[in-house]
Amino acid sequence: MACVVVPVVLAIKQEEATLVALFESEESALLSFAVGLAGTRSVAEELVQEAFLRLHEVWGQVENPRGWLYRTVRNLALNHLRDHRRETALEGAPEAVAEGQPDEEVGRMEAIGMVRLLLAGMEPGDQELIRLKYQEDLKYGEISRRTGLGVGNVGYKLHHLLKGLADALRHAGVEGSKG
Repeated sequence: MACVVVPVVLAIKQEEATLVALFESEESALLSFAVGLAGTRSVAEELVQEAFLRLHEVWGQVENPRGWLYRTVRNLALNHLRDHRRETALEGAPEAVAEGQPDEEVGRMEAIGMVRLLLAGMEPGDQELIRLKYQEDLKYGEISRRTGLGVGNVGYKLHHLLKGLADALRHAGVEGSKG
């Protein structure tokens, strides 16, 4: 009987180690995604924690844990926003929510979260190009000097990165800035 227990215990330990590794590798990106959807860090932390707890319950049945987590966080955030719609409107939420247009605000937050998720999945060099152009608002020449890429290459890469982002957003069901 002891021979059977040892492999089972080892399998459980390995499963827990894999879940811990997934948590350590994905927590930060999931939090960013959840903040984009929920609007506040405290709610985002609760959503991510809840998603990991739910994943733990079904770990052996999930083929793509990372994708499952993102979908679960998204669904939890949408549920939270729907369930707390009045609280959000009373706490000085954007006018669209306060005026009874929460779907637009949820769509906007979902679009922001999806962009963050897609950016997090890009190669570091591609992330840097987008950051330099859209966060630092640099011209192609300055990006070229910072990265060592030719000016034409900067334009070419940014064009294709943005086209890829737009295609991925459409594929995810996000059609405009309002989700």
